[in-house]
Amino acid sequence: MGSTANNITTEENTTQAPGEEHDDSLDDGSDGEAWVFYRERKEWADITPVPQDDGPHAVVKIAYTDPFTDVYDYLRAVVVKGELSERALYLTEDAINMNAANYTVWQYRRKILRHLGSDLEQELNFCREMIEMNPKNYQVWHHRRVIVEWLGDGSKELKLTEIIFSQDAKNYHAWEHRQWALKTFKLYDRELDYVDLLLEEDVRNNSAWNQRHFTISQTTGFTKEVIQREVEYTKAAIAKVVDNESPWSYLRGVVQHCEGSLASVGDLWEWCQKMHDEGQCSPHLLTFMLDLMEDRMERQPDLRPTLLKRCLEICESLATKYDRIRREYWRYIERNLSHRFGA
Repeated sequence: MGSTANNITTEENTTQAPGEEHDDSLDDGSDGEAWVFYRERKEWADITPVPQDDGPHAVVKIAYTDPFTDVYDYLRAVVVKGELSERALYLTEDAINMNAANYTVWQYRRKILRHLGSDLEQELNFCREMIEMNPKNYQVWHHRRVIVEWLGDGSKELKLTEIIFSQDAKNYHAWEHRQWALKTFKLYDRELDYVDLLLEEDVRNNSAWNQRHFTISQTTGFTKEVIQREVEYTKAAIAKVVDNESPWSYLRGVVQHCEGSLASVGDLWEWCQKMHDEGQCSPHLLTFMLDLMEDRMERQPDLRPTLLKRCLEICESLATKYDRIRREYWRYIERNLSHRFGA
């Protein structure tokens, strides 16, 4: 048996007995007709199925369903034969419906599509159905990307990812696919508007904050004007929920693009100090204040004694009150700052 055929198993990216989740649907076809085993189909009489070979001493023998075994036995036979036909294409569809995580089946399907010169728009429709049923399956997204690359048209990809985000706004595979489509086909025109919409719906959406940084990095870059704009945008978001880590992380990423003092951008120090004086002492605020003071101590050695004292006080409050679960970490930061900036 060829090595490719041996790879057509069901252990790829699945924790469930293969065929189990689709067992009911196989009793009746999607068109309402009863499932017919491949071994009973006249048009497949010329093919001798190839059983899976787990060796003489399999550690764990998986109890495959009968339809699953039937489909994959015929798929292995087709791969061994090297058949690139319409019926083999339909066979891969049944195999994918049973286990969409099987990379080898997707790869063989692409080989057939190429050979037949199949309608790739129709394949996009099939792929979309598979993505909507398996939104966190890497193999499905990878297949979609390959087909879009063959077509040279990414116009449908933003809408597709938006559909997925409406179900799960933090789907990593969808975000990765969206960024690929944006970068490959230069579709950035309205991306910041879309990110704004997501953040209006959920200001805690860390994926949207990440997308905002990605979009600016790929377009205007963090110029002085953009940095000022983004600082004000993020300050407004933080004001809504001060104990929200996502915008604080974004703010830290924005100010890292500054050439001068971080605290001078958008009056950040005064803004932080005001929140602190008003009692909004979230761990994220205090940590950001430490960053600002560390930056000032590096740039202004004459202010080190006063600023270091304040830094150590903040570390102590984090260790004993606001972030006690990371107490030892803040003790370490105290020692590190004292070593770097102490007399």
